[in-house]
Amino acid sequence: MWNRFRRAMRSFFGFFVSSIEDPELILEQNIRDLNDQVPRMNESIAMVRANVTLLEKENLKYRTEVNDLTAKVKASIQASRDDLAAQYATRLQMEKSALARNEEQLSTARAAYDKALTVKKMFMREKDKKTQEAMGAIRDARRAKWQAKVADAMESFQVAGIDATHDEMLRKVQESAAVNEARMQMALEGVDHQSLQIEEEAEKLQAMELVKQFKMEMGISSPAPVSETGEAAEKTIGKKVEVK
Repeated sequence: MWNRFRRAMRSFFGFFVSSIEDPELILEQNIRDLNDQVPRMNESIAMVRANVTLLEKENLKYRTEVNDLTAKVKASIQASRDDLAAQYATRLQMEKSALARNEEQLSTARAAYDKALTVKKMFMREKDKKTQEAMGAIRDARRAKWQAKVADAMESFQVAGIDATHDEMLRKVQESAAVNEARMQMALEGVDHQSLQIEEEAEKLQAMELVKQFKMEMGISSPAPVSETGEAAEKTIGKKVEVK
């Protein structure tokens, strides 16, 4: 029972962690972590280098002391002062022992410094490689998000029924336009164009006669001669008799 509960809790926390994980954010944090390690590494290498410098200065001091004591031992022997020579020889032996230890420590420190430089070089190379990989993955993730948004938009466009009803609506509009056009054509065919033209001509003649009357009233034009009017009347009567 306890094992089942543990598995259930592990699966729950695993699902919770996976749901909040954002690969893009994690990769960006990894890049920052790699960059933050560089100053700490430089500080460690600086400490190793400082130890090498200190040991080199001690080595120089021991060598100087050994040379000085060696010269004093020789001078005491030449002066037949074996007692002084023995004292200087004792000190010389101690300085030589210290110099030997210093050279061993200096050799180890130099090897550690060279190794630290090698480690830093390898780390920087790996850091640049991982940074480039992370940046490429981030670009891919952003492109994938953009593509997902486009896909969602296209899917929502189709799911909303716009794509399915588009052709149907176009067909209905075309059918409605065709019906209205046919009705207009039928209405135009039902109009008596000849009667309409006759009415338009009659309206024009009436308008002209009205203009003539206005001109006569205003004295701009005079009425037609009686002979012409009589001739016209006779011609009209004659035509009527001929018709009879």
